[in-house]
Amino acid sequence: MSSSTPSAKLLQSTQDPILQITDLAVSYGGIQAVKGVSLQVRRGELVALIGSNGAGKTTTLNAVSGTLPIVSGSIRFEGHEIKGMGAWDIVRAGLAMVPEGRGVFTRMSILENLQMGAYLREDKVAIGADMQEVFDTFPRLKERLHQLAGTLSGGEQQMLAMGRALMSRPKLVLLDEPSMGLSPLMVDKIFEVIADISKKGVSILLIEQNAQRALQIADTAFVMESGSIAYSGSGQELLNDARIKASYLGED
Repeated sequence: MSSSTPSAKLLQSTQDPILQITDLAVSYGGIQAVKGVSLQVRRGELVALIGSNGAGKTTTLNAVSGTLPIVSGSIRFEGHEIKGMGAWDIVRAGLAMVPEGRGVFTRMSILENLQMGAYLREDKVAIGADMQEVFDTFPRLKERLHQLAGTLSGGEQQMLAMGRALMSRPKLVLLDEPSMGLSPLMVDKIFEVIADISKKGVSILLIEQNAQRALQIADTAFVMESGSIAYSGSGQELLNDARIKASYLGED
C-alpha cells in the first residue's frame, strides 16, 4: 500500500480508466472541502472511497456527478472532460449516482420512480427488459409497484434508488453511503447487490461508512482525510494495514 499515491495495481494496469479524477479542488461556503484529489476507476472495477465524516467524500462524488461546481482540476469520463457539463448530460453519457439519503421522489410510485431513471432513454423494449431485471434483483419493489415511494421503509427506498440508477443503463455508478441507517439484514442484501452489479461489468465508485464491508468487496480503495487522499491500495491491502485498522476499522 502507498501513501498519497496510486496503488501499484492501478499503475500496472494497461486498461484505460473509465473515470479519471486529477487534482480536483472543490470549495463551498468559503471552505475548501476537496484539496487536489486524484483517483481513477477502471472499467468493471469496484472502487471504495472511505474516510471519516467531513473528509470530502460526498463532495467529491457531487462534483463528479455535476451537481457541485469545481474550483480546479479535471474529471474525465471515458476519456472526455465532463467538468462543467450539466448533470443530465453526465447521466446521458453513462454515469449514474445514488445519493446519500436515497433521494427518491416521495410523491411518486415505485413504477414512476423507475421510469424517471430511464427518462433519457427511448429504447422501450430494452427499458422493459431492464425494469424486469430490477424486479428480479429487488422482488419487493414489484410487489409494491404502485405504492408511493415516501411510504417505503429505508431499506426499500435504498432498493428503489439503486434500481432507478440502473434504469439509466449506466457504465459507472456512484454510490453514496448505501447502507446508512439500514438493518443488518438489509445491509447484507445491499452489499450482495453491489457485488452482483460489479460482476456484471458495471464500474462502481462506492462511499461507505462501513469501511470493513466496503474494503471486503473493493478491488481498489482510497482513504480520504481532510479533503485529500491519504492512502490507497487494494481492498485487501487496506484491510490488513495496521493504520487503517486502528483509524477506520476499530481494531488495535
